[in-house]
Amino acid sequence: MSDISPEQDFDLSFLYEIADGSDEFIVESIGMFLEQTPLLLGNISTALDSGDWAEAGKVSHKLKPNLGFFGMPISQATIQEVEIACKGGGQNPGEILAKFNQVKATVNANLITLKQIKEEKEASL
Repeated sequence: MSDISPEQDFDLSFLYEIADGSDEFIVESIGMFLEQTPLLLGNISTALDSGDWAEAGKVSHKLKPNLGFFGMPISQATIQEVEIACKGGGQNPGEILAKFNQVKATVNANLITLKQIKEEKEASL
């Protein structure tokens, strides 16, 4: 498993394309991501820590489309692996945790960038 830097897994092209020039849409979308994503990551972490594989799989599934929408295809694919492994009963907890931690590190780094983008866009509204 290789470590992926956030810059390699972060592309807002899709968001900008569907925003069609609307900074308000971008600000709202980023705001929702900033609000929901840390909660989802926390819920997955709690479920993994307690060995609640079904819950970890369910919440990983909820996180997956958000990562795709915000141009994080590597993290999206990795969280899908976590989801599948959890739904399969968590046969290899160390590997699951390692993959989740990789996603969490990348997403947390990208959250910082997203906050900056949101602030810049809000200033121009």
